Amino acid sequence: MMNLMQRAVLGAVAMAAVLAAAPALAESKTVNAFAPFDGEGKVYLTGAKNGTFVGAIAGDLFVESDKGPLLAGRIVCPGMIEINLENGTEAGSGQCTITATDGAMAFAVWSCRGVHLVGCNGRLMLVGGTGRAEGISGSGPVSVRTTARGLVKLAADKDSVTSLGRGLLVLRGFKFQVPDKDAGASGGPAQ
Repeated sequence: MMNLMQRAVLGAVAMAAVLAAAPALAESKTVNAFAPFDGEGKVYLTGAKNGTFVGAIAGDLFVESDKGPLLAGRIVCPGMIEINLENGTEAGSGQCTITATDGAMAFAVWSCRGVHLVGCNGRLMLVGGTGRAEGISGSGPVSVRTTARGLVKLAADKDSVTSLGRGLLVLRGFKFQVPDKDAGASGGPAQ
């Protein structure tokens, strides 16, 4: 149930890492990043042997540097995970918004596969951005691990169980590129 959250967090971490390390030039960069996250969502029984988690994760994103982890921004990742209740396998997908400390934003999509309550591994792909992250692109592997989880049945909602969790989203070797904003300039302002 929380693996979807983990996947979403991974995507968000990757985007925050990209924003934090985004250069002014169009050169490719590779970063390692992580995001401790809190998540919340609902799990619905969607088949005799299937459950569907719908929710989001959010947390601060840190990029690894020579001086240790640096706060890059905040991530929010909504998503959905299909869980096989018989064997515990799961697969999910969703989107993320990473907001850098200076307000620039990056947007990403993610997908992953794994085992429920163990972890989910997949890929995060940047699909655009605003501010200094405009035109950003890139992708890389993501891993989401839930470290604590809980389920709460609310009397008012008879069709689902509320799922709460905490975990860590990890991005290793994430490659990205931000276009050089001046590369398209051709010698001066248009008249």
